[in-house]
Amino acid sequence: MATNITFHPGSVTNLERTQLLGQKGVTVWLTGLSASGKSTIACALEQHLLNLHKFTYCLDGDNVRFGLNKDLGFDEKSRNENIRRIGEVSKLFADAGCVSITAFISPYLADRATARELHQKASLPFVEVYVDAPLQVVEERDPKGLYKKARAGEI
Repeated sequence: MATNITFHPGSVTNLERTQLLGQKGVTVWLTGLSASGKSTIACALEQHLLNLHKFTYCLDGDNVRFGLNKDLGFDEKSRNENIRRIGEVSKLFADAGCVSITAFISPYLADRATARELHQKASLPFVEVYVDAPLQVVEERDPKGLYKKARAGEI
């Protein structure tokens, strides 16, 4: 970690952003099994909030891996780093007054706790939502073929 850095607070306060936007920033963290509907819910919520003229943005697990997290795999260490980065990014979005909606499997409780703690330290709201879908349903959906591969012992 770099030691020759200094945090420079901006000149715009959170209160000023809130007043300008007419809303407070928050992170809504959707977690659950693959194919449970996290991205579908996130997109629907984003569209609904946008129709209400709210500043919002969806951070989707797959989409983020095309850019910011394209250097990460799916082993435990990479998953930890993936969620750490998203925790930091969603915190920045919330600080900017945005309703940040994340859709990530985020299987490890400790990683979600770290994301929550980042927000709490910055006095920013963090709402975790577990998208509960039965295993039978997600296996039937299986758009990426992950459950089929897991059952076959390929992953």
